[in-house]
Amino acid sequence: MADNVGFIGLGAIGTPMAIHVARAFPTVVWNRTQDKAARFASRYDAEVAETPGALVGACDVIITCLPTSREVREVIEAAGDAWRDGQLVIDASSGDPVGSRSNAEWLAQRGVGFVDAPVSGGTSGAEAGTLTTMLGGDAAWVERAKAFLPYAKRIEHVGPVGAGHALKAINNALLALNIVAVGEGLAALVKLGVPARRAIDVINASSGRSNVTENLIPERVLSRAWPRTFSAALLDKDLGVALSVLEDTGVASQLYPAVKRFYESARKVLDPDADHVEVIKPIEEAAGVELT
Repeated sequence: MADNVGFIGLGAIGTPMAIHVARAFPTVVWNRTQDKAARFASRYDAEVAETPGALVGACDVIITCLPTSREVREVIEAAGDAWRDGQLVIDASSGDPVGSRSNAEWLAQRGVGFVDAPVSGGTSGAEAGTLTTMLGGDAAWVERAKAFLPYAKRIEHVGPVGAGHALKAINNALLALNIVAVGEGLAALVKLGVPARRAIDVINASSGRSNVTENLIPERVLSRAWPRTFSAALLDKDLGVALSVLEDTGVASQLYPAVKRFYESARKVLDPDADHVEVIKPIEEAAGVELT
């Protein structure tokens, strides 16, 4: 059906994004875990496709929200002969620029458009429909894609195919840098007798404030709640993509490789499903303090 939108990938952030899509368009979903797709469909009046090919055969616009560009390639190849001229793939995965360009070329050979459209704003932003979406692709395909992003409040065309995923990776690398910097700085202040909560209050009224100090530290660390919304493993992956972006463009970096090494080390002592902010726990342990 021409008006159907396909959504592939009902993970932690994909599910609330797909809810907005299902409320706005007739929607067909597919997920590797079919039970999850069936539950979603029954609750949000969507249809379930048994295979990626069945979904592609039923939809003109397909949104993918998968861990990496590799999984996107597996899914689009699995759809095989179901692809047809004029379809559009909107890739909301946290992919990489090289993978995006390769996937776009594979689809272009079949007359299918591709826009990389990663998001920022976390699960709370996905639930509220206030995500920021960074679009990479040809202008005509990007303009078409904009009509199918009901989960986004801010939609920006940032460059050619791959540019969206490059910007998302750099954005997330900056997030990782900030988490580590704030964690280490607060640990030092606590050891000097400054309560972490008092330090955060002052920082948030000063020039060092950021989303990490204003939201993540108060809500997750000071509260000791440690909710799991975005894994350290995925942020570590994004750091790797950001490093590749720097290397591919010939930009030398001192900080990005150091933070990548830190995340790799921290993940070795954390639960495999640890949240991205939980890398502060090894900082606390090494310093012998608790940030409260």
